[in-house]
Amino acid sequence: MEPRIEYAKAAPGAITAMQGLETYVRHCGLERSLLELVKLRASQINGCAYCVDMHTKDARAQGETEQRLYAVSVWEETPFFTERERAALAWTEAVTLVGQGHVPDDVYEQGRGSFSETELVNLTLAIIAINGWNRLAISFRAVPGTYQPANENNVKTGSHGSPTQKEGAGHAADD
Repeated sequence: MEPRIEYAKAAPGAITAMQGLETYVRHCGLERSLLELVKLRASQINGCAYCVDMHTKDARAQGETEQRLYAVSVWEETPFFTERERAALAWTEAVTLVGQGHVPDDVYEQGRGSFSETELVNLTLAIIAINGWNRLAISFRAVPGTYQPANENNVKTGSHGSPTQKEGAGHAADD
């Protein structure tokens, strides 16, 4: 598979705007581990190989277990997730698949049982962001496999899945 367009170069202002949303989400107060689960689940639903690769690596780098990562796609059938994580994963599926039945009342009630109003809005913005990154990466064929999570010697600075990004580049500059 070859990348189609270097979208970070083609529309740098748009990528800057996406990175602004990503920065907001990262600092909104939701647990980083929860955000990675949400990003992974939405990316699985959307079939974004680049983002699945990225978010499994980021989650591992933050200490997530292999068992839970393998079970994200079948979270309803496992005991590995907290009620808050279950509510976030249900919300992620409903928002990502909004065209297939909107967001059901029971999913909303589950979300409100685990999140404040502000947190639920922020969670929704996180889902909006990853769905946007998925659509960029899929449309322009971002190639999975080269992404590496940031560490003290490797700071993320690039755009999500852009064929020109250097190893370690992600949604936005982390930490």
